[in-house]
Amino acid sequence: MTEHPSYPTALGASDRESITLLGHDLAEDVMGTVGFGELAYWLATQRRPTPGQTRVFEAVLAALADHGFTPTAITTRLTYLSAPDSIQGALAAGLLGGGSRFLGVTEDTGAFLHEVLAGAEGAPPTDDAAWDALALETVRARRATGQRIPGLGHHVHKDGDPRTPRLMRIATEEELFGPHLSLFAAIGRVHPQVLGRELPLNGAGVCGAALADIDLPIELLRGFALLARTAGLIGQLAEEVRRPVGNDIFLSVDQNNQAVDPAPYTPD
Repeated sequence: MTEHPSYPTALGASDRESITLLGHDLAEDVMGTVGFGELAYWLATQRRPTPGQTRVFEAVLAALADHGFTPTAITTRLTYLSAPDSIQGALAAGLLGGGSRFLGVTEDTGAFLHEVLAGAEGAPPTDDAAWDALALETVRARRATGQRIPGLGHHVHKDGDPRTPRLMRIATEEELFGPHLSLFAAIGRVHPQVLGRELPLNGAGVCGAALADIDLPIELLRGFALLARTAGLIGQLAEEVRRPVGNDIFLSVDQNNQAVDPAPYTPD
């Protein structure tokens, strides 16, 4: 008798009559009952979120869905221009651009804050003064090694990212303003003492802190940013179909390039 391999999963499984997802009947218990944000959280943690966690999570998804003509959006539009038969290719091209400068900041900030908190001695601070002391120590340590603070600064919202205070208010209302957001807020208060100038706490960074505080896996934070941006890129594609600008972007570069002499590479 031949033994068949076993592949256990608590996610989706099907038989002839039904589909089971997370221990529930998909058609009867999930469809029309569980919202997509709640389901995405549930799938990632295999733990159903509280209403407060769902609200914070969906606020993050909204915050990261679209932010204008970013490189991810432009790439999606230009890929569609080149291959209109490949919607999946256009979406994938935009998502592949989620890195350390765009979208990846969410993961970078959450992981950075988590590392600081894990390495701090004793119990987490209980008041602003203690949080400020930890933040000041953290910023000075990063400055000493020449490293940037993830989530600090924005190329457009130089006077403050409007997403940041709003998400902090939502987390406060839901009693989910935890240690990651507390440390991030303290960094916002103290960093001018070290850097000599004031920079805004950006929306991608506060999203990373909020996701960490609602107990989502740190190593998956970039995935949630990409989940949000997928919706935004679908919107970019929908607008490109109705009011295309991809060809104008292509022609602007193509017709305004300038030939220059080669600049041979010389190793350091």
